[in-house]
Amino acid sequence: MTNIYQEPSVPERAGAPTPDPNPTPAVASVRPPAVDQSRPFGAHVRMSWWKPLVIVPLLIILMLVIQIVASVGVVMFEWLVLGNEPDMANLALSPLMMLAANLSIAAMAPISIALMRWIGKVPVREQFALARRASWGRLGVYTGMFLVLLLVVNAIFFVIDPSSLQAISLSGGVIALIVITLFTTPLQAAAEEIMFRGAIMPSVASWIRPAKVALVVGLVVSSIIFGIMHGSVDPWLLSYYTIFGAAMAAMAVISRGLEAPIALHVVNNVVIMVIGALGSDDGAIVIDRSVGMGGPFILAFIAMDLVAVGLVWLYERRRRAQQKDNVRGGVAQPTA
Repeated sequence: MTNIYQEPSVPERAGAPTPDPNPTPAVASVRPPAVDQSRPFGAHVRMSWWKPLVIVPLLIILMLVIQIVASVGVVMFEWLVLGNEPDMANLALSPLMMLAANLSIAAMAPISIALMRWIGKVPVREQFALARRASWGRLGVYTGMFLVLLLVVNAIFFVIDPSSLQAISLSGGVIALIVITLFTTPLQAAAEEIMFRGAIMPSVASWIRPAKVALVVGLVVSSIIFGIMHGSVDPWLLSYYTIFGAAMAAMAVISRGLEAPIALHVVNNVVIMVIGALGSDDGAIVIDRSVGMGGPFILAFIAMDLVAVGLVWLYERRRRAQQKDNVRGGVAQPTA
């Protein structure tokens, strides 16, 4: 028998809302990933608008401060301990000064990686390559390729202008310069690529959503900063450094990673510094970037950089074609 005095259930009460028989679970807001795999390398990072305003100026300031502190420390050490009175009008790269300069710039690699990881939330792996793993094999191939290119170009210069060959000296200072160049210049060059092409370029590009426009803006802005940071007021040299930076950025975009620009930057700097060390009189390299030190001959080096970009394009095109052939071959093979 039904109890007529039973309390009605909640849905039967007057005015009570009827519960949804299929409730939708609450979904927590998900932050978009820091890397967009569909975009080209260099424009692949997604950040809040304020993050590049922190990362880019901080990298530039730290780079300048660390270099100044290191240089002043070496000058004071050589003056007070070694008794070498500094010539402030014409500072040369002694072995100690080169060591300090290279290591101070090399320090920017871990700093850049840390800032992009902690502030930009970009995984370390995707700071070096996109949609693939960074490859030591790729780095080795490009290093060999660019070493041959630079040796050929410099040999042509020496044939055209034999007067550019200076008397070779193998004093203790020269040997020290060569050893320091071989062991620390690769760290310096790689750090610049990690900073400018791995951090600054994608940070600037993150402000713009259309991928192609973002890529162009990031490439141009990072290359201009790269050129200015080399401290030359000579229009030829300033143009060269800026175009060199743009060539490095183009390589990174084409290869979707930093191996190619690191390889060319390392080979370029090592070859130049070894030649400079061999031609130095007292184991000190004078780097003069004042007005008048550049000239039309710079066009030859710009052409060399463009040839290097073309070589990267050809190599990456060949790799992609081989990968497609391997995939097709794998699909065509019968399964066991």
